[in-house]
Amino acid sequence: MRNFLLFIYRHNFTFLFLILEIVSFYLLINHNSYQRATWLSSSNKVSGNIYNSYSNATQYLMLQQINEELAKENAYLRSQMPASFKDSKDYFSLVYDKLNKRQYTYRSARVINNSVNKHFNYITINKGSLNGIEKEMGVISAKGVVGIIKDVSEHYSSVISLLNTRLKISAKLKGKGFFGALGWDGDDYRYAWLNEIPIHASVSVGDLVVTSGYSAIFPEGILIGTVEEVEKDKGESFYRIKVKLSVDFKDLSFVEVISNNMRDEQLDLESTNND
Repeated sequence: MRNFLLFIYRHNFTFLFLILEIVSFYLLINHNSYQRATWLSSSNKVSGNIYNSYSNATQYLMLQQINEELAKENAYLRSQMPASFKDSKDYFSLVYDKLNKRQYTYRSARVINNSVNKHFNYITINKGSLNGIEKEMGVISAKGVVGIIKDVSEHYSSVISLLNTRLKISAKLKGKGFFGALGWDGDDYRYAWLNEIPIHASVSVGDLVVTSGYSAIFPEGILIGTVEEVEKDKGESFYRIKVKLSVDFKDLSFVEVISNNMRDEQLDLESTNND
């Protein structure tokens, strides 16, 4: 306390000057309309800038929550699309009965780990068995195919990325009946290769490449990419097609996991073909 009083005593003229300045400023503002209007205008501008900066900072911090909510909404809306339902038409005594059964369910998830610079790339998402995720479910983003669920724990799942030389996806040219196997060659993360398209097929640069629907993992018509280049070797019966992937794997934050509710039925039936 003694030191504080000594500090005030030593700087008493400075404190007196500041007090007189504040009083003078107060009297000037309150007894002159022009100065008062100028002060209010300036203070409103300063406070407005402060509130605007605070609002921008708050919105930035909420971006993750907003993105997660949008991802959940996209997954829900995708589940409501007609392509997610399986139609069956049963006739009995000339009475038409249409039954709609949901075939595909979409669950949103956030990417928490990802790699693109290896030959065998994997992705980790923040949803697991407690969220209904199972092995061999398809994974997509808003822009296209991402990969397939490989392993699952209670709270997390590992995804074998499309940028994995061990993964092959059944794909086709959109609007055409020709299909083949699409895979990554381990080179540029932006491109994959579509093979087994016969040379009598009409293929042009810019054609869309989508999932064929010939597996129990992905629905038909999910975007994979666009034709970038078409190669045809002498004596070969198939094209080698370079595909520019629609998904930027270096900018991947949210995905959707696809559950095929009729998958077991399809696989059980197809297993009889191997007997």
